[in-house]
Amino acid sequence: MPVLKVQTNSEVADKKKFMEDATELLSKVLMKPSHYIMVIIETNVEMMFAENDAPLAYVELKSIGLREDATAAISAKLSRFLEDELKVPQDRMYIEFADAKRNMFGWNGTTF
Repeated sequence: MPVLKVQTNSEVADKKKFMEDATELLSKVLMKPSHYIMVIIETNVEMMFAENDAPLAYVELKSIGLREDATAAISAKLSRFLEDELKVPQDRMYIEFADAKRNMFGWNGTTF
């Protein structure tokens, strides 16, 4: 059930390709089947960071079983991907990680 939500003030030329590529990356780094991964991309969002509106991004990654000892490695790979795709420098993005409890995430009329 991994969910990646990206908010940026940048433009993404091909949002579908971005979401497909993000799904592939997450499937690898989280070792989760791609058919459970959801990706949300919001572009041209009014945002400011460090007192200016140069390209930036706020990213949320939530997943059941997200290990704290894996977040640094995931952050490195996800940051590089976002820098390449969004043209947002790595020091202009925050990534918030959240481990979801199975019983607190619903899907298909039940919980995980």
